Amino acid sequence: MTGTPRRALLVVDVQPTFCEGGALAVTGGDAVARAIAEYAAAHRDRYDLVVTTQDWHVDPGAHFSATPDYVDTWPPHAVAGTAEAELHPALADLRPDVGVRKGEYAAAYSGFEGVDADGRPLADVLREAGVSDVDVVGIAESHCVRATAVDALTLGLRTRVLTDLTVPVTPEQGAAARAAMAAAGAELVDSDLL
Repeated sequence: MTGTPRRALLVVDVQPTFCEGGALAVTGGDAVARAIAEYAAAHRDRYDLVVTTQDWHVDPGAHFSATPDYVDTWPPHAVAGTAEAELHPALADLRPDVGVRKGEYAAAYSGFEGVDADGRPLADVLREAGVSDVDVVGIAESHCVRATAVDALTLGLRTRVLTDLTVPVTPEQGAAARAAMAAAGAELVDSDLL
């Protein structure tokens, strides 16, 4: 890619279902949602595009289980059309340029498995906007943030993960995710250092 870099903020799965009180709650989810909202409001001018992703499950098959193993199967969460599947209330003023939903009929961890309201895959949305660089934030660092960041790198996008604006399921899973993202080429950085 040539010319001035165009940067997108990818806000991954900041939904009540992954925050305190939700079906797949991650400790610290609400605090991260508020921190992302504050960061985006203060630094919207840094981004040519702001994109949100949402788990949006209709019937994702074996992804849902009554006896989940929390590795490949999970209790029902982010059920399409429910309040838990909507964007977190903290993001009410975010005004994203594009929203992407994923996982209607299959497990989907990466935002790149989703499509926007016009059916465009996230990769096409970014390509059409001339995006060369992405900053990835959201929930959970150990799962959907990791998958989204790694896929962005695979597509040749320069990728930063803003580590203070994401939270893992567990500290151990977070450490493993950060190692995997760094090994794939992601820059891990605190948003205060940008």
